[in-house]
Amino acid sequence: MEGFDLARRLTAETLGTALLVAAVIGSGIMADRLSGGNDALALLCNTVATGAILVVIITIFAPVSGAHFNPAVSLVMMIRGELDRRDGLLYILVQIVGGCLGALFAHLMFGLDPIQIATTARTGLPQWFAEFVATFGLLITILGCIRFRPDAVAFAVGLYITSAYWFTASTSFANPAVAIGRSLSDTFAGTRLLTCRASSWRRSSERWRRRRSAIGCS
Repeated sequence: MEGFDLARRLTAETLGTALLVAAVIGSGIMADRLSGGNDALALLCNTVATGAILVVIITIFAPVSGAHFNPAVSLVMMIRGELDRRDGLLYILVQIVGGCLGALFAHLMFGLDPIQIATTARTGLPQWFAEFVATFGLLITILGCIRFRPDAVAFAVGLYITSAYWFTASTSFANPAVAIGRSLSDTFAGTRLLTCRASSWRRSSERWRRRRSAIGCS
């Protein structure tokens, strides 16, 4: 990252995250249209495109910004002292903005409504635990490569996410900025955040009100 000012690094993070989310959502739309209702085939196509774009954008932008494209990665770099607090917070902000822009770009490319809200729920305890596993694995992949094989980061991350799509219950978001971007797309790759928690809270509230009514009537 030597020789690049903060504005250029933030631009790289914005563009990289936007391209990542556009690839995730766009390939999901294309796969869904062409797979004939075969969800496994659609997910496979979505996986390959995501892993491939990760290799490309990390290779391109790593010399500029470090190619984080992920608030979790930027947070770890802040903790390690490799990114100061102000820059780290700005990284996280532009990553989220980039994720939202990526969803918009994908919709425009396929002639869909630009602004959407996902309706597919992918939440609950198993999914959140899967996200913990996916994120932990991603971070140790990155840190291990930085220490022992820095030239292999791009391919290692691409391959890890390609694998984690299939061995995690959540299809491995492992990235809050991407998760936010996906929440703005009601397509194959879209996901509605916190739906189950909200539904669970409503059901609990209804049960509590019924219980009070029953007590009052008795």
